[in-house]
Amino acid sequence: MELDYTEIGRRIARRRKKLGMKQSEAEERADIGYKYLSNIERGISIPSTEVVMRLAAALDTTPDEFLVGTSRQEDEAWKNVAELLRTMDEKQLAMAKQFLVWLSEQDM
Repeated sequence: MELDYTEIGRRIARRRKKLGMKQSEAEERADIGYKYLSNIERGISIPSTEVVMRLAAALDTTPDEFLVGTSRQEDEAWKNVAELLRTMDEKQLAMAKQFLVWLSEQDM
C-alpha cells in the first residue's frame, strides 16, 4: 500500500480546521516545529509515525483518520491501542509496526 502524503496532509488540515484550530496551536499541542505542520498539510514534508501520532492526539482523533481517511474513535479497543502507541519511542514504534505488518499477513 502506497501512502499519498499530499492526501494525508489534506486530511490533517481538514481535521484541524473542523476543530477551528490554527496551525500554530496544533503545532504547539503536537510539540512539533514552527511551520512544519504547514509543510505536512501541503505534502511537502513527510511526517514520521511519531509525528502522525502526536498530531492525532493534538487533534483528538486516531492516526487512521489521517492515514486511510477513517476514524475509529468509537471503538474502545482501538483507542486503547492508540494510547499505547503514543507512549512509545521511535525504536518501539518501528518494532510495533513490524509486528502489525506480520500480524496483518497472518491467515487467521
